[in-house]
Amino acid sequence: MIELSQQRKIIHCDCDCFYAAVEMRDDPSLATLPVAVGGNAKRRGVIATCNYAARAYGIHSAMATARALRLCPDLIVVSPNFTKYREIAMQIREIFADFTALVEPLSLDEAFLDVSATTLYQGSATLMAEAIRTRIKDEIGITVSAGVAPSKFLAKIASDWRKPDGLFVITPQEVDGFVQVLPVGKLFGVGKVTEKKLHQLEVKTCGDLRRLSLITLTEHFGVLGKRLFELSRGIDKRPVRVDRRRKSLSVETTFAHDLPDVATCIVHLATLFEQLQTRYQKVDDSYQVSRHYLKMRFSDFSSTTVERQLPDGITLEGYQGLCEQAWWRGEQGVRLLGIGLRFADSTHDQMGHQYSLDFETGGDE
Repeated sequence: MIELSQQRKIIHCDCDCFYAAVEMRDDPSLATLPVAVGGNAKRRGVIATCNYAARAYGIHSAMATARALRLCPDLIVVSPNFTKYREIAMQIREIFADFTALVEPLSLDEAFLDVSATTLYQGSATLMAEAIRTRIKDEIGITVSAGVAPSKFLAKIASDWRKPDGLFVITPQEVDGFVQVLPVGKLFGVGKVTEKKLHQLEVKTCGDLRRLSLITLTEHFGVLGKRLFELSRGIDKRPVRVDRRRKSLSVETTFAHDLPDVATCIVHLATLFEQLQTRYQKVDDSYQVSRHYLKMRFSDFSSTTVERQLPDGITLEGYQGLCEQAWWRGEQGVRLLGIGLRFADSTHDQMGHQYSLDFETGGDE
């Protein structure tokens, strides 16, 4: 039986192509054109985000700007203005605060809201979500998609269901049927590698996933197995955490074939570094970077992590040095590579530094 809490009303709000939407708002002539926000192609820049006209060409975030321009020669690339984006994000959070004090920002452009105890609009989370979307559109000038559900997991999925500028509601009574047919690739923690492994087990939907026991899932997926067992049954008891603070930020990839040597690993670092840049630009200024680190998992499934402080800022070259150190600890094929940043909370610890990370793979120009 699906475990539901009728009392929980969670809204997930997600701005539609946030950076690009702000630029189109400030320059209405861009509204019907393919627009991307990102770095200069001549300096190996990457795309932070793009509007839906650009996405029609196959362009997406973390793509090299040079490749994006090959896909769409008429693409307009705007340099990012993160100071402006942060100011707008704060204005949006002020609107959220008018509905509930229980707001958990995930990045500049998205957040969870727990409105379970809110009496506005007769306590209807659906009406509150629509009111929030209307206010942001009228007061800020951009659109927001929202999802309403009894849990964070489902609310986040729902907000993506009718993008852009949409609202999707999953009531407690609809949870079982909705989750039953949900593709496993939609589950939190399921990337392409895990999804492929599930498909090999003839599992394509959450309904299929429910046929596997907790023991079987744990044998195949370790600690993720328990999470898959619960999510496939619509179970997600995580509360909206107002005091949620990151301790780190990272990106990683598992390779279909093991990388044979350190030189090949270093080649793959450039893509990871671009992805880390994109995510780092969404972190607010209350976080200070104290160290950077690299994780490497070898063919025999052993792992090692190398980290150090950042005397020269966050650079691709710095991660290349960590990569060489990690490689010599194993000297064998590499199946997983990840890079990240450690944060010192600036509200409590002034030892860290807020680094400016250019939207180029060099990072220190």
